[in-house]
Amino acid sequence: PGGEQLLRRRAGTDVSAALDGPPHRHSANARRWLEQYYVGEMEPGEEQPPPGFSFSFQSHPEPVDEKTVDAAAQTPTQMDPRCKTVDVEKDLVDWQKPLLWQVGYLGEKYDEWVHQPVDRPIRLFHSDFLESLSKTAWYVVFMVWAPVVLYLSWVSYTSLAQGNTRLFSSFTTEYSIPVHKYYFPFIFLLGMFLWSLLEYLIHRFVFHMKPPASNYYLITLHFLLHGQHHKSPFDSSRLVFPPVPASLVIGFFYGVLQLLLPEVLGLSVFVGGLCGYVIYDMMHYYLHYGSPKKGTYLYGLKAYHVKHHFEHQKSGFGISTRFWDRPFRTLIPEETFEKED
Repeated sequence: PGGEQLLRRRAGTDVSAALDGPPHRHSANARRWLEQYYVGEMEPGEEQPPPGFSFSFQSHPEPVDEKTVDAAAQTPTQMDPRCKTVDVEKDLVDWQKPLLWQVGYLGEKYDEWVHQPVDRPIRLFHSDFLESLSKTAWYVVFMVWAPVVLYLSWVSYTSLAQGNTRLFSSFTTEYSIPVHKYYFPFIFLLGMFLWSLLEYLIHRFVFHMKPPASNYYLITLHFLLHGQHHKSPFDSSRLVFPPVPASLVIGFFYGVLQLLLPEVLGLSVFVGGLCGYVIYDMMHYYLHYGSPKKGTYLYGLKAYHVKHHFEHQKSGFGISTRFWDRPFRTLIPEETFEKED
């Protein structure tokens, strides 16, 4: 969560103490994650970077020479023994084939396996067409749904301006409550608030359900919905909901609101919820790839979400807000450190 500057300040130095905190202790998953970038051992006296030392980060690093990797692998490692290494060559699945149809056979080993994250892209389907529908760039979500939010907001406001919308009119005509156009911003915000609750409930009870070890299909469904994201949390093409499957879920909730509320009122709540969803998806991508400034709201959320991925998978279900983690008692506890003498 500290971003590039945090790494630059520690370039060429021993970070063993920093991994134990403060500000927090790094999890076994975080320590194991470092093994993916292991190159070799430093000789005594080489810990400090030489004058003029500089380096850069690449989002898509150049391929490493296989001989260099082999030589590094043969070098005795001093990595923390608590880390459980994931060797993709000897993993429980074949990474050269689509994973979706393999994970169901993991049975009791699935839950532990899916929560040991790796830094590599995932392929789900044999079909290139189905695979393309399961992936999307972050900006596609904004390009598809932002115009829909604007259009439906205009439709809702102009419809309310006609003065024909009344609440409880199906129960009583005399005591029904008129809904004026000036109420639209508040109804819109209500939709966003309800989305934040729905976001929490879906993440906790659907995405983080623990499928029975004996049920191949539920394990496969879990991996399709969310397990893939926990296995490869930095696969940039799988951080937001693809528009095609998203439209089915969005259509379902639109239908529910139309059944429960007057047409225009249901549409007004819906468009606020849809806006909340777009903000959520954009924020989720940023929490994985952005570098917010320390001390800001997004910095705290990023650190919170990273803890959810690497150590606290059974808590910290809020993404765009931690609000609902408090009443549902799933808030990730703050770490405390005793003062050293």
